[in-house]
Amino acid sequence: MLVHFEDWEVGQVSALGVCAVDPAALALFVERFAPGHEVETGAPEAMVYALWAGLAAERARGWAQTKTLAVDALRFSRNPPPGELLRGRMTVMGKDPVGDGKGILIAQHDLLDEAGRLVFSCLTRTLFARR
Repeated sequence: MLVHFEDWEVGQVSALGVCAVDPAALALFVERFAPGHEVETGAPEAMVYALWAGLAAERARGWAQTKTLAVDALRFSRNPPPGELLRGRMTVMGKDPVGDGKGILIAQHDLLDEAGRLVFSCLTRTLFARR
C-alpha cells in the first residue's frame, strides 16, 4: 500500500532505516572520489550524503511520490568513523496541497550516530500524489 500526501501529518517522524560506514566502502570511496582524504578522520561529507540518499530512496519505494523537487539547507555535524552505524529519520515540517491531485511535503531528514548525535541534516521538498 502506497503512502500518499494525505497520509502524512505535520510533526510526524518516520524512520528511514539503518546503514553502516563500511570500512572497505569508505576506502574505495576515498580512492575514487576524495583522493587525499584521511580515512581516520571519518567518512567524507559526500559519502555521508550518499548513505542518506540510499536510505531515503529505499524508504521512498513505498511512497506515492512523483519526484523530489529540492534538497536544501545541507548541514554536516561530523564525519562518522569506519564501522559506525547510522540511522535515518524524516520529520514532516509542512504540507502544501498544490492541486491537480498533488501536494508538496516539506521534511527534515537526519542521520544520527549510535549515540543519537546528529551527523547530517537536510530539508527536502517532495511532490506527492494525492488519493
